Amino acid sequence: MDRAAYFRYAGENARNVVFPLGGIGAGSIGIGGDGRLRDWEIYNRPSKGSVNGFSHFAVKAERDGKVLDTRVLHGPFQGSLTGDYLGKHFNSFGFGVRREHMAGFPSFEAATLSGPYPVATLDFADKRFPGTVKLEAFSPYLPMESRLSSLPVAMFEFTLANTTAEPIDYTLFGCLGFEFKDQAGVTASAPDGRTALTGRSASDRKSIHYSELSITTDSAETSYQRHFFRGSWFDALEVYWQDINRPGRLKDRFYDDAATHRMSGSRAVAEHSTLASHVTIPAGESRTLRVAIAWYVPNASKYWVSQNALIGEPKDIPSVWRNYYATQWPSADAVAAEAFAGWDRLASQTKRLQAELLASTLPDPVLDAVSANLSIVKTATVLRLEDGTFYGWEGCHPDAGSCEGSCTHVWNYQQVLPFLFPDLERSMREADFFNNQVPSGGMAFRLALPLGIGTSNDRPCVDGQFGNVLKAYRDWKLTGDLAWLRSIWPEVKAAIGYAWHPDNYDKWDPEKSGVLTGRQHHTLDMELFGPSSWLNGFYLGALLAGSKMAEAVGEADTAAEFAEIYARGRRWTHDNLFNGSYFIQDVDLEDKQQLARFESKLGQSNYVRGSIYDLYWSDEHGQVKYQVGEGCEIDQVLAQWHAGLYGLGDVFEPEQFASAVRAVYQHNFKRRLGDEANPCRVFGLENEAGTLMCAWPEGAVRPAIPVPYSQESMHGFEYAFGCQLMMIGELDKAIEVFAAVRDRYRGHNRNPFNEIECGSNYARSMASYAAVLVLSGFGFDLSEGRIAFAPKLMSEGRFRSLWSTGTAWGSVAIDDGEARLTVIGGTLEVAEISICGHVFKAEATDHFGGKPERRDGRSIFNPGMGLMLRHAGIAVSNQPDIAQ
Repeated sequence: MDRAAYFRYAGENARNVVFPLGGIGAGSIGIGGDGRLRDWEIYNRPSKGSVNGFSHFAVKAERDGKVLDTRVLHGPFQGSLTGDYLGKHFNSFGFGVRREHMAGFPSFEAATLSGPYPVATLDFADKRFPGTVKLEAFSPYLPMESRLSSLPVAMFEFTLANTTAEPIDYTLFGCLGFEFKDQAGVTASAPDGRTALTGRSASDRKSIHYSELSITTDSAETSYQRHFFRGSWFDALEVYWQDINRPGRLKDRFYDDAATHRMSGSRAVAEHSTLASHVTIPAGESRTLRVAIAWYVPNASKYWVSQNALIGEPKDIPSVWRNYYATQWPSADAVAAEAFAGWDRLASQTKRLQAELLASTLPDPVLDAVSANLSIVKTATVLRLEDGTFYGWEGCHPDAGSCEGSCTHVWNYQQVLPFLFPDLERSMREADFFNNQVPSGGMAFRLALPLGIGTSNDRPCVDGQFGNVLKAYRDWKLTGDLAWLRSIWPEVKAAIGYAWHPDNYDKWDPEKSGVLTGRQHHTLDMELFGPSSWLNGFYLGALLAGSKMAEAVGEADTAAEFAEIYARGRRWTHDNLFNGSYFIQDVDLEDKQQLARFESKLGQSNYVRGSIYDLYWSDEHGQVKYQVGEGCEIDQVLAQWHAGLYGLGDVFEPEQFASAVRAVYQHNFKRRLGDEANPCRVFGLENEAGTLMCAWPEGAVRPAIPVPYSQESMHGFEYAFGCQLMMIGELDKAIEVFAAVRDRYRGHNRNPFNEIECGSNYARSMASYAAVLVLSGFGFDLSEGRIAFAPKLMSEGRFRSLWSTGTAWGSVAIDDGEARLTVIGGTLEVAEISICGHVFKAEATDHFGGKPERRDGRSIFNPGMGLMLRHAGIAVSNQPDIAQ
């Protein structure tokens, strides 16, 4: 399939498309595949299906004082013709299409949305309209630049093309509603050659309800109406359409709220403003108009009730805090001003990211998974706290966050932040190690807000806690910042040592055996009671990473101790848990007595409350519940995924790792999910394919009540598994696994830009980004100034991909005998580059874009600079070594 066609959504395939536009931690506005603005998640919480009054864009064509045509910039309506459950009384289900969708007005007969993320290109065409309209919609997405990428703004470039034989006067209208909690006051301004209409709520600026919304253009000729007509029934839209459908400019309408009666009751509408941009376009030519919608809802609060209490008394922390963006910009107008002042750079860099993704040789389903899930950090799944700390839900309920607290075991999987916004990823490490850990080293897996209020009484979670250790290692190697590592090292060391600490009420590994035998909480929300390669792998990975970090900070004794425990545990795991094909859990399902030592009520977590026997023993079946046993579990060697990505080494023997990964494909991957009984959540059905969480091959004993979610196909897990297939050279199977997920998100069935798990825009799906690292064979150790590429596949004899460290990002293009490495953003300080096993010293290679400076034995490359590396032995391999 043509790559451009793969990322084009039209007709039925546009039905469920909603493309989020916004800032990191600033919320977003969605634009549908039909051009409709929806999901206005700008008020510090999710709001799926929401509209903002009658907000929309429209276009008018006129010649010689006569209107030729006027149309709303929407494609055909594809929602329910009976109505919308979210509408108000008399405008909801059973009353026809919701009026806010503007479906009652002329629109375009064809609309197409093309990606991939982070730029949506919408093409509108209608034989009755004299011309065509192309819209490019985006928000700044600049790797390494988290501040600008946090701008609360949606940016629109409308290109109007006159396809007739005579000049036409075109007008682009932007209608913006102000659905605030209280009355909106609207002002017009003309700063620096722009025209802006801004609505502000009447709340105090310190109130959580204080809100601002603005629509701004830098068009040379504009007109506007600050207010819709105020009246009864359907008067507002009636008069609005008359106003935009007559020749010439808009005549301003402004009401003095103190003297003007507004209708009250069910048919009242929010305040609205309309901004018009006017341009004359000669025959056969086109012009581009720029519009931005900016928002400013500066004050956030904890609107939800936690399921967990705090350890001890909460600290005296204000319950309302400012959003990060409110510390950088004082108003919506200031946001719009910076967006327009930097428009060319913000647009070009965002489009450059999209262009580099499209130019990559990643297979289409892999590129689709990578790019679509970049959107998650631009949705209401995430917040940025006042000091800039990144905070994430797991996903989104329709009107609230789903599963609070930057959940360690869920955010373990995502790889977008560390490689594209590493400062934000490091802020998550700091938040956990400095706010979420008790003196024993135990770490709650959910961060309590407001930040600093105290530590949640969540029981520590094995994969979450040890995952944070692995990620600390990764984040250090991405930057080489030893001072940063030293700053968190005491907490990292304590997190590892918690395994045998006397205060560990779950008794993970009291004898320092290297094997977890205690009560082990995990990301599937319950607990295992016997050793498994899945959780023990995390423990081993943390010990290995800990030994290397200890050595780096000068603690040789600690490094030796961790390495010794690691070696013991690794031997035991391979000798006792590998069944010849895959790794199992060592547990006696019929041994009720094994639960006895875990009757402590300490550390109760969200789901795991009450008597240990009530939770985990089934009298009817005579078994311990929620275990894996002899099952083939999708994450059984996930620790090697982490270790391989971060250059840590082999947690598992390469041959056993490869065998286990192949076993998961053999037993868990299903080409027709409709043939599998699934009592859990349904993320794939009927003819859709996917990889089950756990399977019990013929002859394996299946627990009567197995580990939760066993029959589900959850996307983040599937992506991590697909990457493991890539690691062992099973590229066709890996692409099949990725394609199975993305085929469930093709627009006709689900939204391509909203992968779900425990709610919308689910964080775990950002595991897909790891495919960029694996397929490019990207290695990094900035503590030594080294990066490496050893691609695993090629397209017509070449390879191209993104790369990123903790300080820079760029592209790499490899053809037989030659590699070109370009820095696009940030600064790369490197001493040595390896290409397909051939090592080049940075100072001895050809460079372009300027001569690099030298510092401490490294060459320094800034944006636009790069390296040209040549060696006859450079070639892309399709069959990498399984130990690669």
